Amino acid sequence: MQQQLTLDIRPEQNPTLDNYIIGANAELVARLRALAQPRTFDAVYLWGPPGCGRTHLLRATQVAADAAGRRVVRIAAEEAGADLPCPPGGLLIVDDVNRLDDTAQMALFRAFNSARLAGLALLLAGAAPPLELKVREDLRTRIGSAIVYEVKSLSDEDKAATLLIQASQRGLRMEDEVIGYMLRHTPRDLPSLMAVLDELDRASLERKRPVTVPLLKEMLNNFNQKPGSR
Repeated sequence: MQQQLTLDIRPEQNPTLDNYIIGANAELVARLRALAQPRTFDAVYLWGPPGCGRTHLLRATQVAADAAGRRVVRIAAEEAGADLPCPPGGLLIVDDVNRLDDTAQMALFRAFNSARLAGLALLLAGAAPPLELKVREDLRTRIGSAIVYEVKSLSDEDKAATLLIQASQRGLRMEDEVIGYMLRHTPRDLPSLMAVLDELDRASLERKRPVTVPLLKEMLNNFNQKPGSR
C-alpha cells in the first residue's frame, strides 16, 4: 500500500524549457519554444493532472519569451479580472482556465477575439481537455480551436532515470532497489519524488549512512509517525 506522504518541497531551480524532463512531450516543448519567439497570432492549450508539469511549462515559456524579447504576461486564474493585458505582438499566459470566474471568462473570450488582429499569442492551461471544461460555451469553443496538447506523465523508466541523475548531482549513490521502493511506496508525481530524494539526502548526511532501502524505510516510518503527517 502506498504510504500517505506529504513533505515540504524545497524551492526548485528556476524552471526553463531546458531543465524540463521532456519524456513523451517533445512536440509540446518544441511548440512552446516557437511560441516564445516574437511572431504573430498563435493559441496553445495544454492540460494534464496535478504534478504533470503544467506550471513548470508555463513559467518556463515565460522565461523563454523574456529572453527572446517578446512581451509576456502570465496570470493565474485567481488574479484574472474584467480586463486581461493583451500586449500587441506579445504573449498572454493564463493558468487554470477552468477556475476563471464569469467575469474573467468573458475577458479571455474578448482576448481570443482580438488576438489575431493584435498579433497576440495565447498560452492557456487547465485540468481537463476542452470538451470537459466547465466554462461558458463560447469560451470553451475558442479554447477547443487552439492547438491542444495533453501533458503526458513521465513513465516509470523516465522517473527512475531522473532520480538517478538528480541523485548523482547530489553526490548520492542510489541502487535500483531504492528507486523501485520509492516508486512503489511514495507518491509518484515528480515533485513528490524529488521531495523524497531531498529528505533522503538529508537523512543520509545526518546519520552518515549510505542510501539504502532500510534507510528509506526508516525515514518514511519516522515521518509518518509525526503528528499531522497522515
